[in-house]
Parts: sequence; C-alpha cells; structure tokens
Amino acid sequence: MTQHLAAPSTGTSDDAAGHRTGWWQDAVIYQVYPRSFADGNGDGMGDLAGVRGRLPYLRELGVDAVWLSPFYASPQADAGYDVADYRAIDPMFGSLLDADALIRDAHDLGLRIIVDLVPNHSSDQHEWFKRALTEGPGSALRDRYHFRPGKGADGELPPNDWESIFGGPAWTRTANPDGTPGDWYLHLFAPEQPDFNWEHPAVADEFRSILRFWLDMGVDGFRVDVAHGLVKAEGLPDLGTHDQLKLLGNDVMPFFDQDGVHEIYRSWRTILDEYPGDRIAVAEAWTPTVERTANYVRPDEMHQAFNFQYLATAWDAAALREVIDTSLDAMRPVGAPTTWVLSNHDVTRHATRFANPAGLGTQIRTPGDRELGLRRARAASLLMLALPGSAYVYQGEELGLPDVTDLPDEARQDPSFFRADGQDGFRDGCRVPIPWTREGSSYGFGAGGSWLPQPTGWGELSVEAQTGAAGSTLELYRAAIAARRAHPGLGAGAEVRWLDAPEGLLAFARPGFVCTVNTTGAPVRIPVPGTALLSSAPAEADGETVELPADTTVWWTV
Repeated sequence: MTQHLAAPSTGTSDDAAGHRTGWWQDAVIYQVYPRSFADGNGDGMGDLAGVRGRLPYLRELGVDAVWLSPFYASPQADAGYDVADYRAIDPMFGSLLDADALIRDAHDLGLRIIVDLVPNHSSDQHEWFKRALTEGPGSALRDRYHFRPGKGADGELPPNDWESIFGGPAWTRTANPDGTPGDWYLHLFAPEQPDFNWEHPAVADEFRSILRFWLDMGVDGFRVDVAHGLVKAEGLPDLGTHDQLKLLGNDVMPFFDQDGVHEIYRSWRTILDEYPGDRIAVAEAWTPTVERTANYVRPDEMHQAFNFQYLATAWDAAALREVIDTSLDAMRPVGAPTTWVLSNHDVTRHATRFANPAGLGTQIRTPGDRELGLRRARAASLLMLALPGSAYVYQGEELGLPDVTDLPDEARQDPSFFRADGQDGFRDGCRVPIPWTREGSSYGFGAGGSWLPQPTGWGELSVEAQTGAAGSTLELYRAAIAARRAHPGLGAGAEVRWLDAPEGLLAFARPGFVCTVNTTGAPVRIPVPGTALLSSAPAEADGETVELPADTTVWWTV
C-alpha cells in the first residue's frame, strides 16, 4: 500500500487577526454510513466500492469532505463500532485495496476523506481481549481493559453501579479458564464492546500507531467516537443513583468528560501536525455545556467538535438564537470553528423530528406531519448553512428523507433495541439505505435488495427523481452549498449581527449577506432586506416588503 500524502490542501496559515486558518474552518462535511449508502457488489449491504462509485455525486453536491462511519474488521455487534482489527477492512465492506482506491479517487475529485476512529472500546473479538480471557487472571493483557473482582461474598455483584448506555449494568462477569466464575469487565456500551484502560501505556502507543497507519494511507482526518469517554475517574467510584442515562449531558460523569482525555488529544495533535495537507481530528463529545465542548478544540488539541446542543434545539426562534450565541461565544476564545449539525446515524432525521411536537427528544417513533417536517427541515438546513463555521450533512438529508418509523421488529438490528432500559433502540430508522433511482428492488442502492427494508414510494425521494427538478430539496442543497462557497460573507467566521425581527423570526447579518427565518406557523411580512438569493419556500416581495411564509428561510445579498 503506497502513501499518497498529496491530499487536497489550501494550506494552513494565520489570518490578519492572527487566528489559525484551514480548510476545516468552513467545510461542509458529508457523513456516509457505508452500509446504507451504496452497494457495489449486490449483496444487499453497502460497501466501499459503492461509496467509490458515488463520489462524483458528492462532488456535484459541492461538499468539501466525506466522513465515513466505521468499515473496520468487526463482528458487527454494534454496526462496526465494535472493532476487532483497526488496520483491516471488514470483508462485508471490501478490502484495504478498496479503501486505498476510494481515498485516491476522492482526492482526484477534490474531496477529503475523514474516517471514524473508535478508541474508547474494542470488540470482544479483538486479539488483546480474546487473549485476556484465554490467559485468565494475571494476564498482562487484562490491564489494557478494566477487569475488576466483583462485590459480594462470592464476587457475584458488579464492581460498581455504573449502567451501560445500551441498558443494564456496565459490567459483565467472565468465566475463568477452568469454568469457575471470574472477574468482571467494564463496557459502557454493549457487552461485546469492552472499554480500553487508557491509563495503560500500551493502549496509547497502539492508537498512535493506528493514527499513523491511516494517515500514511492518505486519510485527511478522524472523527473520534466517544471522545469524551476514554478516561475514567480514579477508583471507578459509584454514582449512587439509577436511571443514569437521564443524567447524561447534564453533569460531568465519572466515566465521561474527565479532564484526563485532553492529554491524549494533545499527543495526537502532534502526530497530525507532522503530516502535510491539514489533517484534522473531530470530537464526538457529549458534554454538559458548549463551554466544556470547547476544551476539546483548544489550539493544541482537536480541530472541531460536534455541536450536539444545536442538534437538540427545537424549531423555535428564541431557542435557536440562544444556542447560536452560546456556541459562537464558546468557540471564539479557543479559535475553533463552531460546527452545526442537524442529523446523524444515531438520531431521528430532522425532517421527522420537526414533524412532531417539540420536547420529544432526538429519537422519535412517530412520523408526525411529514409535510410540516419537510418544510421545517428545508428551512433549518438553509439556516445551518448560513451560520459561520463548518456544517455537517448526514447522507439523505439533502433528499429530505424522513425517518422510517414503521420498521417491523423482526427487521431491526440496533443492538440497544434488544436490551431493556437503555438508549432508545430505534436508530435503524435513520439508517435505511437511501434511494438513488425511482425504480428497482432497492431504488438503485444495489442489485440485491437492501439490508433494511425501504418504504414504498422511496423512489419519489430519490436522487434521480430530484435531480434537475425545480424546487426539490436536492437542488436546494446544491444551490445553497454553491452559494455558500461563492459568497464572501458566508463560510468561516465567528460572528453574526442580529437584526430586529418580530417574535418567532430570526434575522442576522454577515458581510454582504442577510438571513431571515420564520419559525412560526403563519406568514409574516417584513421589510425587504436586500436582493433575494435563495429561499427554502417561495417568498414574494411586494415593493419594500416581503411576506415570509411559515417555516421558511430566505437568504439575501445586500
């Protein structure tokens, strides 16, 4: 496998104010969930060859980079987030040669490639963990995970009261080689995903090596899964409460967002900076506040962090303004771009979230008013793309896809669906393979059907149906991303200037640009702020005023 380090690069420099600049400051990054994007070999499962074949579509869409969810060798207990070998491709997705060809083709098209990295836990089929079990108590490999004796007279109780994100205790008891009950091991997610012990130097050494392996392959960055989870509080103390999932995102937990994670990311940054082409790291860090998220993107750590507070905000002008201000204020002192995201592979698509009443969270089981949801989703997408910083687009949101809320139980594969009292196990609804054509057994996904059933009528939302169709959501995204790239007032930045607007509306200015958003369910007339550039729904100006339709965003040049 050859190195190809001549990835697309604009270079990294300092602007007039002395802030560090780079391509990631205003990038539009497209998330590909490989098993649901495109199937190259007709086995019903998406793969790297399928992604490679659709790269020209992503280039035409106008995005800057492609983030690939995990494709590593894995038993697939959690859709690839249980990694058995970090340097191998799972055969269901292809081979290292396929990965190399995909990276090369992407670079030839001017696209960067970001890969998922899963450092909090491995698969229970990872060679280290298998040997730790086989060798039994005293194995040196057990120190690379969190093995502990149980409590109780015979060690029959878990070592502490931590609960798995997927439900049940965060501990599973092992059997000794002679068959007797043994120690317990920690898994914050599924039992098939034992947590690494990042206090052990071999773990840190291994992941520095893994970083270099993929950087040498030519990848442009890493999205770091559970970036907030690597370090656990000393002594693994009890939380002293049940229903711990309700506390997530509200407080610093003994297993999440511990300050020790930042030393790890400072060491990674030195490696990234050795490579040309502005290689980056992006934190998936669920933290109690945006201010704590900012700790992950200080100048010597990562480059971006997902803004989950924004994703979880309701379609409400006051709430949106507050989270936008808070996000920009938090990132400004560390010189990092604010990121904006509306959907991903773990949450209900925003076309469905916004179709339902506010306050139901980010995982919703009902379709709601789909016409309303699509109208709000289009408006929310234009708002997101108008904000300063970097934006993430989840595959299919450019088609206006809703969540598939009526999947039969027997079709579901989300591991948390099969566990009680854990994370809502309905993530399959946002993972249904996307439609490419109007017809066909899987609407162009592949020749052999699809691993999750697609709804009847999915073809009318397909790329084929929407390409060139005036007013389609796909053409709206293409136009918005092109305008964002062309307009000097859009993209990177750290400020918006709020303008006076009636209740329920947002209006803000950036250089030479104004964005107006009506989050209400009724049209509102306002003064015309400039020349209309793009609108999520038709907005007719009448002399010096314009009527903004309900749930509509309009871009203006001034």
